[in-house]
Amino acid sequence: MTPPDTVAPPPSGERVGRGQVSEDEKARYIRRMFGAIAPRYDLINLLISAGLHQGWKRVAAALVQVPPGGLAVDICCGTGDLALLLARRAGPEGRVLGVDISEEMLAVARRKTVAAGLEARVKFTLGNAEALGLPDAAFDGATVGFGMRNTVHPDAALREILRVLRPGSRLAVLEFSRPRNLFVRGLYDGYSYTLMPWVGRLVSRHLDAYLYLPTSIRAWPDQEGFAGMMAQAGFAQVRYRNLLGGVAAVHTGVRPSALR
Repeated sequence: MTPPDTVAPPPSGERVGRGQVSEDEKARYIRRMFGAIAPRYDLINLLISAGLHQGWKRVAAALVQVPPGGLAVDICCGTGDLALLLARRAGPEGRVLGVDISEEMLAVARRKTVAAGLEARVKFTLGNAEALGLPDAAFDGATVGFGMRNTVHPDAALREILRVLRPGSRLAVLEFSRPRNLFVRGLYDGYSYTLMPWVGRLVSRHLDAYLYLPTSIRAWPDQEGFAGMMAQAGFAQVRYRNLLGGVAAVHTGVRPSALR
């Protein structure tokens, strides 16, 4: 039997955020972390963003331009905010599928959907962004809200989303990004490495989930870098819109008629 003092500790949020663990370790950590914080996830987001994240999600949902009666998919859907916004935009005849790796997050999403009276129009399923298991060219629009950064292979996730979109349909990716103004960047760095982890730990009772957040943001490509990733994956008309000076950004891209 291996002595207890030789057993490696679980990866910390900082190590995972910096990419200092194996791909399998990151995948396990992300799944466990979101499962642990799911019951308080919405409250934490409200506190650390002062409610701004809800407006950002509305921007992302609008930019997808799902047609009335259309079929949309929300990848890394978490507790379902974007899926519900897409459903309202698609109208009574529209349908939305939310996909996430955490059953605990999906349980919250399903309760919110019932409370909103949209359970007939929005469904949720357990799934991986990098292998969706969904039909080719099936969806009229797709969103990812603060989830692309948590995938092990974001390039593979982008190609998979491209595959399931119909030609001419849009993807909108809402993600934390890099403020352009150095003063704003300094303020944001100070906030995200001090107050954000403190609030996250206090409310979620998860020791390092909110250390993962700022470190993973710093390791994530900036606006131009992620736009390049989307173009490389095959998206056309790639654009981005900065939010709060670049603290977050919404990237959009269109599936072309022919894939490379």
